[in-house]
Amino acid sequence: MIEIKNIKKQFGDKVILDDISAVMEAGKCNLIIGTSGSGKTVLTKCIVGLFEPDQGEILYDGVNMLTMQDDERKQLRQQIGMLFQGNALFDSMTVEQNILFPLDMFTKLSHSEKKKKVNEVLERVNLKDANKKYPAEISGGMKKRVGIARSIVLNPKYLFCDEPNSGLDPQTSMVIDKLIQEITLEYNITTIVVTHDMNSVMEIGDHIVYLYQGHKQWEGSNKDIIFSKDELLNNFIFASEFLQDAKNMRMLESREGK
Repeated sequence: MIEIKNIKKQFGDKVILDDISAVMEAGKCNLIIGTSGSGKTVLTKCIVGLFEPDQGEILYDGVNMLTMQDDERKQLRQQIGMLFQGNALFDSMTVEQNILFPLDMFTKLSHSEKKKKVNEVLERVNLKDANKKYPAEISGGMKKRVGIARSIVLNPKYLFCDEPNSGLDPQTSMVIDKLIQEITLEYNITTIVVTHDMNSVMEIGDHIVYLYQGHKQWEGSNKDIIFSKDELLNNFIFASEFLQDAKNMRMLESREGK
């Protein structure tokens, strides 16, 4: 579990995050949503330690990351998996070599042990026998799955996903959402997903934090969000006709069930 307490961050005179508190729950998909400029990226970078907040606490399983010594932070970072928006695969490396990279950096496993781990995570993301392919030879969805495989090869306790469905078609996006959700449950990972994809919000949003102009405007689940009376949240979530229809359907089902 990750707890964020009273986080403030500003650059110059501009306040980006203003007194944000939230909980990212273990074994669940925690989503950070909001319009561009709402503070999602800055908050995420504060949580992983890329930015130092001006005020507040960031607790990983009860331990404040901001007061950790350098060696403690290094150990913590080894427990964090990252799925980048652009995949961040090395074009000159094969799929296998890309996934081996963190194992080579952070473990002292034998080569055969590393290969075994690579094969295990590739099979888990349904890319068995893709070892020798290069990123240029595989589809966007396959690249995303390679990125997921690499992010879980060190068995992280925490997984951060930055716009995991960016650039993907709706069907492939659903596959990636389902995979992230399954891995979160299977490995009991604290997963944090930064997304604009409202289908992801409705499908895998176990816990959602909605930011608006640097403030935490709303916090709850994808079940709660349907019945939210927060006007700003509703304007953001139900902008599309599909999601408005989904809201109307769920409200009708709720009334019929009473």
